[in-house]
Amino acid sequence: MIPTQTAAPATAELVRLKLHGKKIAQLVFSNPTRRNALSAELLQALDRQLAELATQRIPVVVLGTAVGQAVWSAGHDLGELTHDRDPIAYGKPLEQVLRRVRAYPGVVIAMVSGSVWGGAVDLAMSCDLVVADRSAQFSMTPVNIGLPYTTSGLLRFFNNLPIHILKEMFFSAQPLDAIRAERFGVINQLVDSDALEATTLALASGIAVKAPLAIQAVKEQLRILEDLQPMPVQAMEQIAELRRQACASSDFSEGLAAFAARRPAVFCGR
Repeated sequence: MIPTQTAAPATAELVRLKLHGKKIAQLVFSNPTRRNALSAELLQALDRQLAELATQRIPVVVLGTAVGQAVWSAGHDLGELTHDRDPIAYGKPLEQVLRRVRAYPGVVIAMVSGSVWGGAVDLAMSCDLVVADRSAQFSMTPVNIGLPYTTSGLLRFFNNLPIHILKEMFFSAQPLDAIRAERFGVINQLVDSDALEATTLALASGIAVKAPLAIQAVKEQLRILEDLQPMPVQAMEQIAELRRQACASSDFSEGLAAFAARRPAVFCGR
C-alpha cells in the first residue's frame, strides 16, 4: 500500500495536493460549489503546483476531482468572460496550464469522474493518460456562447479524434459519453466508480518505477511531433481574423447574457 499524506493546500484550497509516497502526486480540484470551474485563480494555483512538482522531479501526477462528484470541471468561469473576450488566447491562464501539462517532465494522468465541459475537456486531453468511470462525459461547449476555439486547441483534438467526431463535438456541443470516449481513444481505461482511484494509482505506481529520463524523452518527442504542423502565414492570418471577428461579435455578448440569464441564446451571425 502506498503511504498517502496531504500537503499544504493551494490558494484558497482550490487545488489540494496529496502525496502518495515520493513518486506520485495527486492534484485535486476543490471548489465543488463552483463546479470546479477553471477560474483564473484555480488555474494559477494549478500552474504553480505543477511547476513546483516539476522542480521536485515527481515522475507521475494525477489530476482531477474527488470520485463521485457530478462535475469534474465546468470549464471556464464564464463570469470572468465579461472582462476577457478571448480567454483561450496564448498567454491566458488556461493556455499556460495546458502547456505546463504537456511539457511536464513526467506523466500526467487525468482521473475523471463526472462531466467535463469546455476548456476542461482540453485540459483532460492534454494529459498523457485518462482513466475514467462511467459517469464521465465530455462536452465542448464554446459554440453555445459564440466563442471560437484556437487553432492550437483544435490541433490537440485533431490529433486524438476522428474528424467527424471532432466536428460533432464542436458543432453540436453534445456530450461524448464514456463508452464512446473509450471507443475513440479519449479514455485509456474505463472502470466502475468504486475502482477509479485504485486503478489510477495502480497505473501511476507502475509508471513511477520506470526509467524517468526515458519517459521524459519519449514524452517530449511525442509533444514535438504533435506540434509539427506547418501552416502558411496567410492561413494563420485568416484564422486570426475569423477568431477576432467572432470574439468581437454581438453573438458572443448574447451568448454570455443568455448563459447568465439561463435562457436559450438567439444568435444573429454578426
